[in-house]
Amino acid sequence: MEDSLEGRIPVSIYADDPITRTGLATELRRRAEIELVDPPLGGSARVVVFALDKLTVSALDLIRAVRSREGAEAVLVVPALTDDDLLTVVESGARSVLWRWEATATSLTHAVVRAAAGDAALPSDLLTRLLKQVGRLQQHVLRPQGMTLGGLSDRERRVLRLAAEGFGTDEIAGELAFSKRTVTNALHDITVRYQLRNRTHAVAFAIREGLI
Repeated sequence: MEDSLEGRIPVSIYADDPITRTGLATELRRRAEIELVDPPLGGSARVVVFALDKLTVSALDLIRAVRSREGAEAVLVVPALTDDDLLTVVESGARSVLWRWEATATSLTHAVVRAAAGDAALPSDLLTRLLKQVGRLQQHVLRPQGMTLGGLSDRERRVLRLAAEGFGTDEIAGELAFSKRTVTNALHDITVRYQLRNRTHAVAFAIREGLI
């Protein structure tokens, strides 16, 4: 979406109650970086600020719709989040989260500007909780299945590492004591899973994404 002619960021506000919406609108309207527009869906907003007292299914659906249908970024302002809520918010595609008591005009504008630039931001305590959640996911769900957060099994990572060093299929099989078919299948599975063109593309992708 295009910015306004003045170079400001078009922002829409979705709030649980009109008083909260009016307060946020009053604060943001004073900021030179922001142009308030309506509505969140079907409008011209580049960033939508969601000020919620409680995370609901309908609000999450709207966040997803803003991201998928409108191509806008979502900034969430909430008083609290459970650990389950946190993972749901991340899954929904919300770009940033602010605690309600920290949502001053300055901090909210900063979050909007960062979101418009494609950057994310979480309060430090939320980031710590998210990292713990990721650690538990890795330990109790992925690792027992031989998987990692990158979606590669240990076997696939070992095959890709050798492929990245220039080893051919037969050499990889010999080095890892796998059959040639096992190596071929591993490379094929990776290219299909990530929609890659060939082995070279798979290696480049894995290195770029930090998977190996």
